[in-house]
Amino acid sequence: MTPADTAPPDVPPSALADTVLERLTATYAGAADPGRAASMRAYMKDVAPFLGIPTTDRRTLSRAVLAGTPRPDEADCTAIALRCWLLPEREYHYFAVDYLRRHTGRCSSAFLPVVRHLLTTVPWWDTVDLLAVHVVGPLVAADRQLTAVMDAWIADDDPWLVRTALLHQLRYKERTDTDRLFAYCLRRSGHPGFFVRKAIGWALREYAKTDPRAVRDFVARERDRFAPLTVREALKHLGE
Repeated sequence: MTPADTAPPDVPPSALADTVLERLTATYAGAADPGRAASMRAYMKDVAPFLGIPTTDRRTLSRAVLAGTPRPDEADCTAIALRCWLLPEREYHYFAVDYLRRHTGRCSSAFLPVVRHLLTTVPWWDTVDLLAVHVVGPLVAADRQLTAVMDAWIADDDPWLVRTALLHQLRYKERTDTDRLFAYCLRRSGHPGFFVRKAIGWALREYAKTDPRAVRDFVARERDRFAPLTVREALKHLGE
């Protein structure tokens, strides 16, 4: 990996981002609850400070922030996401994730490096999983050449990129590249990290809803290579 690969992306100019961030910071700050913020921060293992806004309230506030704003283009999505990620409180990151989930279809494959930055900056499962499934997954589905990037991420030293590569097909169902899914699971079967081992099991469990026999046979054949946690997760709804 070269230094250019890890440099944060530039924030493009965006009048929409200017409007959204001005509204967002004022609205969220006005709803902050320091007492709740402390418990939320503790629950998330101190990964970031919180404002203390519950999810339901936050999404109601977000709708008010976005009322009357136009649909974004890719530069707007980039600017809003990166500027939110520069703010310390986690609710701003959640806003960015929700925004990208809604507008990923307006972004090209060139947006993936931006998502990579989000995945590897202040990473934890609460943002990584949603980005993996609802942003990276659709981007790769729209441009299958991006599978080469997933092949690189599954081999990366960063466990959150590994987790993303494992989970990006989670919603693909019958469109799942089964050979790639199983190969990824085997490649990282010995990974020491809890979040990687859990992701392997989760990916297999989800695909089992589409092809239970394939997952059952795969786990039976390769069971000794996986951690007990992974096997339990994979077979959770298969009655085994």
